[in-house]
Amino acid sequence: MTRLPEKIAAIVFDLDGTLLDTEALHRDSMLQASERLGWPLSESVFLRMVGLHRDENRRMLLAEYGPGFPLDPFYADSDALFEAAIETGVPLRPGAIAILDHLERSAIPMAVATSTLSPFAEQRLERAGILHRLKTVVTRSHVTHAKPHPESYLLAAERLGVDPRACVAVEDSQTGATAALAAGMATVMIPDLLPAPAELMDACAAILPGLEDLRRLLEKSGAGGHV
Repeated sequence: MTRLPEKIAAIVFDLDGTLLDTEALHRDSMLQASERLGWPLSESVFLRMVGLHRDENRRMLLAEYGPGFPLDPFYADSDALFEAAIETGVPLRPGAIAILDHLERSAIPMAVATSTLSPFAEQRLERAGILHRLKTVVTRSHVTHAKPHPESYLLAAERLGVDPRACVAVEDSQTGATAALAAGMATVMIPDLLPAPAELMDACAAILPGLEDLRRLLEKSGAGGHV
């Protein structure tokens, strides 16, 4: 495995499945919407969609189910179901507040790089009560190329004014980890719905069970502070 930077300039988090506990809600919303439309979506197909932006997922669904698949009604219904599920609040991943508190105490800037569009990403962060903690939020709306391209992570580092090689990226998906690694960031995977693939085991700085483990890793390594 690669090493964490000796001095961490910033930490850049993915959003869904990493800071926000929303991937299971996306899954349930999509499975229910597809069932109601008479085009039942298998969980295995959904899992192939994890970490990808919507344009790529639309292409994948058409390739899987054919041109008759009702893309627009499917997304309209699944989006409505998802928004209803988070109406009372956006759930955070376990340990999210603890790691954000630790990074604030260590004066390490935090950012988000996500394949979710604006303003939805910012709205979810606001409703989760953590938007104000972040120095910048890079969404699919801000880049030409979505993950697994490194552009979102490179833009986050540029906005923060730091070298990507001095940053740590935190991801739950193979697509996102591939993007962060391509940006030159030390990458920590905390898998959510899918296990970390074998091909990323050596490339990542760590594969951890949860955000609380990341906090302990940072404390143990003594990594912190600005470069």
